[in-house]
Amino acid sequence: MKIAVAKEVEVGERRVALVPETVARLVKQGHQIQVEAGAGDRAYFTDDQYIAAGATVVTDAATLWGEAEVVLKVSPLQEREDGQSELNLLKPGAVLISFLNPLAEPEQIQQLADRQITAFSMEMIPRTSRAQSMDALSSQAALAGYKATLLAAAALPKFFPMLTTAAGTIRPAKVFVIGAGVAGLQAIATARRLGAMVEAFDIRPAVKEEVQSLGAKFVEVALAEETVAAGGYAKEVSEASKLQTQMAIAEHVKTADAVITTAQVPGKVAPLLVTAEMITQMQPGSVIVDLAADQGGNCAGTAAGKDVVFQGVTIMGPINLPASLPIHASQMYAKNISTLLQHLSLDGNLNLDFADDITDSACVTHAGVIRNERIKSALGAVPAVS
Repeated sequence: MKIAVAKEVEVGERRVALVPETVARLVKQGHQIQVEAGAGDRAYFTDDQYIAAGATVVTDAATLWGEAEVVLKVSPLQEREDGQSELNLLKPGAVLISFLNPLAEPEQIQQLADRQITAFSMEMIPRTSRAQSMDALSSQAALAGYKATLLAAAALPKFFPMLTTAAGTIRPAKVFVIGAGVAGLQAIATARRLGAMVEAFDIRPAVKEEVQSLGAKFVEVALAEETVAAGGYAKEVSEASKLQTQMAIAEHVKTADAVITTAQVPGKVAPLLVTAEMITQMQPGSVIVDLAADQGGNCAGTAAGKDVVFQGVTIMGPINLPASLPIHASQMYAKNISTLLQHLSLDGNLNLDFADDITDSACVTHAGVIRNERIKSALGAVPAVS
């Protein structure tokens, strides 16, 4: 297959869809790889490295996109600096593999269907053991959880670890992690490695053992409804359960030096878990890092991409943290996407088997049709037969 690696144009995006090492493996498998000039620069992968790996570097974006059978990206489709739309650069019948944010941007998914694009959304990879090596949401969330903890440690006007010095003993910082998915578990592990005392909360009781295995205390609350959605993700719960959750975590937020929130529901506004009242009860100098900032935030007062100081508490709303670690983020994403490519290929050609759960889940458009019912619902479209 002729595979194109596009240069990311979203502001702040430093990742690249394939790294030279992965390119070399795909070339050995018989694929033709074309890389847009400068695609890896912000992740510290040079054009010369891609050429050495067997790729062709293309300077003209229209040529790259127009000749490709498969286009690989990281971020959803954008308008380019030269005014060209990446959507319009795709030739009808091409395959697109990328993060597409399909539940929040269903209109763009409809446009892809109208253009006869076969689109695979990396967000829609199922969370199964078979698909684990393709699960880009998890690989990138681990990076976000790690970096969020470092941001908290850097912003907190205290040490994280306990220190015994000639000037006395410094007590360890107390970190409270809300949401124990992949990002939350990585945040817990990183905070523990830095020497902090860690507590964690999640509406899914099944994660208790994972939290405890990392050396953190699990804060429990018994909700009278199902809290786990398909694929193991947290499910959006009722207003009564949200209130019960807030009451359960309030005391832990109050006593925490640093709070890291990671609770998100795919396609929904993030649940508000840390209220303004809770923040006013925290000690001045405390820090909150809200990883749900770009979905509305788990914390009152969160501003996406900004740091806000409220009642002496710093509320950080970082966005796209994986892009701040572009070398490893790109390496991990390239592994995810190349494994998916191998899964979708047979004898070097695309082979779409919709009886396979991975192919069926990840493919959001094909033959002019939106294939995912949740996306159709988000769009408000009448379900069509796929």
